[in-house]
Amino acid sequence: MTQHLKLRIHVSEPFDFERHAGTAELKGWTVDHADAENEDWEVHLDEGFDFHGRRIGRLLVSPRYVGEHLARMFDAIAGFPVRIAHRDDGSWQYAFTGMISERHEREKEPENGTSI
Repeated sequence: MTQHLKLRIHVSEPFDFERHAGTAELKGWTVDHADAENEDWEVHLDEGFDFHGRRIGRLLVSPRYVGEHLARMFDAIAGFPVRIAHRDDGSWQYAFTGMISERHEREKEPENGTSI
């Protein structure tokens, strides 16, 4: 069985996403990274969010720019730009943009406010 890749997604657009969803930082996991042919990754969120009256628990992320591949996320320092879709009436609807990065768990978060 493929191990879960833990991810952090920072949603930057729409600009008022944090006001609607309560946070701009989402945490989740995927197994789609294991197949190098996957152009999109389905991300299962650790905690879903409400957006415009819908509960969202899964997202589809794909590279924001043509010709890029999500595997480049592993080489990025501050994250990799992505388009983000959610399920709407049985299909994926791209509604957000943001940055994705691998999530490394800490045993204890710093107390000085630098939790990133």
